Amino acid sequence: MVERGIVSTTGLIAHGRGEAFDYLLGERTTPEAEAAEAAAAALLSLAERPVITINGNAAALAAKELGELAKVCGAPLEINLFHRTDRRMELVCDHVEDETGLKVLGRNQDSTLEGIASDRARCTSEGLLSADVVLIPLEDGDRAEAMAKAGKKVISIDLNPLSRTSQAAEVAVVDELTRAVPNITAWARRFKDRPEEARGVLSAFQNRENLDSLLRRICRGLEELPPK
Repeated sequence: MVERGIVSTTGLIAHGRGEAFDYLLGERTTPEAEAAEAAAAALLSLAERPVITINGNAAALAAKELGELAKVCGAPLEINLFHRTDRRMELVCDHVEDETGLKVLGRNQDSTLEGIASDRARCTSEGLLSADVVLIPLEDGDRAEAMAKAGKKVISIDLNPLSRTSQAAEVAVVDELTRAVPNITAWARRFKDRPEEARGVLSAFQNRENLDSLLRRICRGLEELPPK
């Protein structure tokens, strides 16, 4: 995907950082992640204008899965890149459209988000700018913080519970992307005709407590490593 221009070389660093946290979590979906995935699906299913934003890494790892989630939730996909060129934007848009069969937003970015200095401030008025709930798969601290300040409810999928992305999110899913998205999709299908159940799941979910529990789980895992 780097050779094709979908993933930037710095995206490999971000991927490696995520893998390190996945090792600490046992390379599995934890009970905390399961609870967050249910809450994420509930929030998406109750949203009026949900949007799923995709960067290069997310496109490379889980374009098809994110497309399935988009179809279930009725959420448009919007491509948003940190290392943006017109050529790379076209490549990523084409790749996601080929994988999902959906028309994506992002080629014509006619608006900007306040509080972001990079190209990630660029967005579409029909997508991110007007969204009430935004799913951000993979680390994107500046944009997560900016959208939260703009009053949007942010769902993050990020293996680092200490990242600005996780900390800014209304619902922080700390799980590997290709495990998390199908789980969220399964919950979203369940909630499609059960709004009251979705509201109950969402009201019972406590994001701060969930992140604290994940951090304790990481610490226990380190303490329990066998001595050499």
